[in-house]
Amino acid sequence: MKGKSEQRVEQAKVQFSALGNIATRPQFGGYALLADGTLFAMVDEGELYLRATKNLEPTFRARGMRNMTHSKRGIPITMRYYRVDENLWLALQELCLLAYRAICEARAELKQKTRHCGNLKDLPNIDATTVRWLWRVDIKNSYELRLLGAKNSFLRLQTLPKKPGLKTLLELAGALSGYHPEVLPPTQREELTEWFKNLQVKQKEKRN
Repeated sequence: MKGKSEQRVEQAKVQFSALGNIATRPQFGGYALLADGTLFAMVDEGELYLRATKNLEPTFRARGMRNMTHSKRGIPITMRYYRVDENLWLALQELCLLAYRAICEARAELKQKTRHCGNLKDLPNIDATTVRWLWRVDIKNSYELRLLGAKNSFLRLQTLPKKPGLKTLLELAGALSGYHPEVLPPTQREELTEWFKNLQVKQKEKRN
């Protein structure tokens, strides 16, 4: 069955090549398909399934497409992915249109989630100045800050003309863990301080 899935993946890559750079990654025992980083389909046991959002599900159901099921600890779970049958494979133009809609809906859904995932000002230790800095390096909400983590977010801030110091690094770490920087766990504070010192050495070597 793995061979059939791999063949189906290659078929899908060819079919959807006009929709973006199609990449794959392992998922749920099968393969996830991504168009320019947006997950829009799955291949499992030789079958292709398009990813649906709440808005897109009625369209898939009206066409008679069936949900993918995934077994977790022996319990079948209905997934929000819908099977592409052989008739739809023969209607290539319609298939591409549905895949394109799946991509657009997935991006819109992600954008909406990101927009409502938390104001930076609501985090502890983050003042108006730090918010301005974070926005300038394209970190615009608490979701993006958590996704990057304190160190990677701080590295982005190092690209600004005025480079923030250790205090800002500790404030970012505290914001993500709910601590004031002065009461961060000693081991975490020591590790971050050492990391900051090493970063300064590397920056000085690069300047020289």
